[in-house]
Amino acid sequence: MAAQAEPAAQRQPAPAFRTVAQASALWPEVADYLAHLRIERGSSANTLASYERDLARYAAHLHLLGLQAPAQIDSGHISEYLQAVTTGADGGTALAERSVARMLAAVRGLHKYWAQEGRTGYDAAAEVTAPKLAQSLPKALSTDQVGQLIETPSPAQPLGLRDRALLEFLYATGARITEAVSLDVDDVHAFQPAGEQGLVLVRVTGKGNKQRMVPLGRMAQKALGDYLSAGRPALAEKSGRRSSAALFLNKLGGRLSRQSAWEVLKKTAEAAGITAEVSPHTLRHSCATHMLEGGADIRTVQELLGHASVTTTQIYTKVTAESLREVYASAHPRAR
Repeated sequence: MAAQAEPAAQRQPAPAFRTVAQASALWPEVADYLAHLRIERGSSANTLASYERDLARYAAHLHLLGLQAPAQIDSGHISEYLQAVTTGADGGTALAERSVARMLAAVRGLHKYWAQEGRTGYDAAAEVTAPKLAQSLPKALSTDQVGQLIETPSPAQPLGLRDRALLEFLYATGARITEAVSLDVDDVHAFQPAGEQGLVLVRVTGKGNKQRMVPLGRMAQKALGDYLSAGRPALAEKSGRRSSAALFLNKLGGRLSRQSAWEVLKKTAEAAGITAEVSPHTLRHSCATHMLEGGADIRTVQELLGHASVTTTQIYTKVTAESLREVYASAHPRAR
């Protein structure tokens, strides 16, 4: 009979897992792996925080089993742990299938590192099977909705100019919100070939500190130009300290945070009357979907989005195929 999940009141919050984990003999080995991710792999702060949280829960579970060294852990312990986090039997919140898969990815990375460093005789996680996920298709706005969204901020105010430039940039390039708010003014490069329309390229730093150059289309160039000439100087004046190098500024003249940029997207969508679900990745998904629908090559979209593997980009081909199926089913007289 499956173990019954404990009442929520008895479950350990994340800080409790961290406390138990850090008291275990295994924690220095986990901390060494996290240092490897930070120093040698160049993992982002968000990735490190996620891995530390997941591995603290894992280490706490192993500690309570009495395991004190990496070599004592086998694949059975890992499988039992995945079952425990699925049901909440380890005292924490029961995790959904996708979260369990993410947890297993962290555990696999840890055991692979231990095997490579000779802390264990073999990789105990290599044979553990990840739960199968029902792949959900990313949600994209229609082109009309995107236009409605971008045109909502007022160009009469510095913050409106900033918001319009930010939204145009996200849609034009498919950049992540974190990548956008990390930009400096010096990351924008303008070129003016003789007899041709000017080309603007922006240097974007993605996951693992990998850089890519992304182009801006005519409308994004105009929005960014208006912001740089009128909006940003007005916001920069409000900073009482040395001027920020950031491209997108907040109302006090400092760098716009990821949370604030997400609020800009959410509030603008509400003001535009868009009822479709909007997330931090909405404009990224919309950019990729609309480019593929317009005939763009999948490798070009992969390069634009900064995907390490084309497999990640291929999910958008399923989006466009699903859209085609829906249109066909509703429009063709013999499809129904």
